[in-house]
Amino acid sequence: MPDERQRRRSIYLLPNAFTTANLFAGFYAVVQAMNHHFETAAIAIFLAMVFDSMDGRVARLTNTQSAFGEQYDSLADMMSFGLAPALVTYVWAMQGLGRWGWLAAFVYVVGAALRLARFNANIGKVDKQYFQGLPSPAAAALVAGFVWLSVDNKLSLSDGVVPWAAFTLTVYAGVAMVSNAPFYSGKTFALGRSVPFWVMLVVVGVFVFVSSDPPVVLFGLFILYSLSGWVLWLWRVRRARRLGQRMREMGGAASHDGPSGPSQEP
Repeated sequence: MPDERQRRRSIYLLPNAFTTANLFAGFYAVVQAMNHHFETAAIAIFLAMVFDSMDGRVARLTNTQSAFGEQYDSLADMMSFGLAPALVTYVWAMQGLGRWGWLAAFVYVVGAALRLARFNANIGKVDKQYFQGLPSPAAAALVAGFVWLSVDNKLSLSDGVVPWAAFTLTVYAGVAMVSNAPFYSGKTFALGRSVPFWVMLVVVGVFVFVSSDPPVVLFGLFILYSLSGWVLWLWRVRRARRLGQRMREMGGAASHDGPSGPSQEP
């Protein structure tokens, strides 16, 4: 028991190095947005996602989880997937919208903060196979992906369509993070187990597919992922309704199948 407490209080270099890289990428994205290098800022947010996905898996594989690492990871995520995407998209497109622009950015920041706080409070209490609400890295990828796609294709901000599209996407991402829609987490996939050969071919195919046009492909993939939770939620609601209706029908049939005949009154 003392060894376990000591392990929980320890600071491990390898997983926290990835967390620091995640934090640096988020900070770098903000700096690049201030310098109006928006494509570089968006790419930095995607790099933060890569580092964030590695720190937790490395900690689990090496058995170096710690309470310090959990809190440090949450603070880094707030920077990289909360503040950075909101500031990048605000400076890029939403400044011209006046108060609506910074309000949309604030809705996103609040959604990310609430999402991370709820995740920390519910550790060990929810299904590990699904996230409750859109995870903050995916929300950041949704916002940053739109910035990257628009800058890469030189979409004009002067017609007002792109700024309002950024506004809508930013608000949606903020609201989706605090929703109860289930989004697949991927945590049940074990990196240490053996896989068939065709899985490696699929991985290679995914890399080739993404590298063909990273802004378009990544944005499209995260659009699909951001909608998948609502599709699963609607499917669960419909299944629950069908099950409830079936139970009511069975209950009604059982009441009609009871003994019948003249009542035996005294």
